[in-house]
Amino acid sequence: MRDLAGGFGYLLAGQRWVLRHGRWLGFGLLPGLVSLVLYAGALVGLGYGADDLTAWATPFADGWSSPWLGLFRGFLTALLFSLGLFVAVITFTAVTLLIGQPFYESLSEQVDRSEGGDARESGLPLWRELWISARDSLKVLVRVLLYGILLFGLGFIPVIGQTVIPAIGFCVSGFFLAEELTAVALQRRGVELADRLTLLRTRRMLVLGFGVPLVLAFLVPLVAVFLMPGAVAGATLMVRDLTGEDEAQAAGAADPKTDTDAAASGDAQAPAGGAAEGFGPPPPAYS
Repeated sequence: MRDLAGGFGYLLAGQRWVLRHGRWLGFGLLPGLVSLVLYAGALVGLGYGADDLTAWATPFADGWSSPWLGLFRGFLTALLFSLGLFVAVITFTAVTLLIGQPFYESLSEQVDRSEGGDARESGLPLWRELWISARDSLKVLVRVLLYGILLFGLGFIPVIGQTVIPAIGFCVSGFFLAEELTAVALQRRGVELADRLTLLRTRRMLVLGFGVPLVLAFLVPLVAVFLMPGAVAGATLMVRDLTGEDEAQAAGAADPKTDTDAAASGDAQAPAGGAAEGFGPPPPAYS
């Protein structure tokens, strides 16, 4: 429960951060609005065509008597639209982040700086960052679709399919939504997709506390647009916790002599005429 509350706390902290830095909120609305128009059109099209698609997929039920035919196809239509909504919630974030990649990366760097930490940069050109983001988002989408198909099938189980399965679906959506948002900060730290997923699983309840409320909020039209900048800021704050950066910073502040001694020791061991070689930035510390 503590981690669940902590994840929700990071979500609120991110929203407070962008409200204190109003220009970041303003710049962040445009990518979300573009994505919203695209997804609204797709969902409206699905809503109009779901009945026909369900009828085409179930020709064996054409001869069923009323009311069983209507109930059966109505149930399938609702499940189909729910699956579309499930996929839309997940991919909305990925598409919005892709459209607003330069802005959201700058926002994440600014959050790191405001917390007194180093704003790590990937050092990659923009086209390369866009390619990596698109590639990783596609891999995540494949995972989401597999889970979605499985949950869609389990939805036919009486009682459980209408209670437990939707709850599991929200948890799956929340986890992968959090993955997409934390990817902005973790990619700057050189963490690959497989390692990101492993890192998030180590604090699953923290991640769900962040992602599930956001999924529920994203179901309300326009809310996703206004929450996206704060969601990226909150995800960056959570990444600092996941990687142990906040603890390391607090430890350094508590014992400033450590840094001075370490620097002096490094100077003593370095060869004359240059700094010691072979020491790059430390890898992320998974806590």
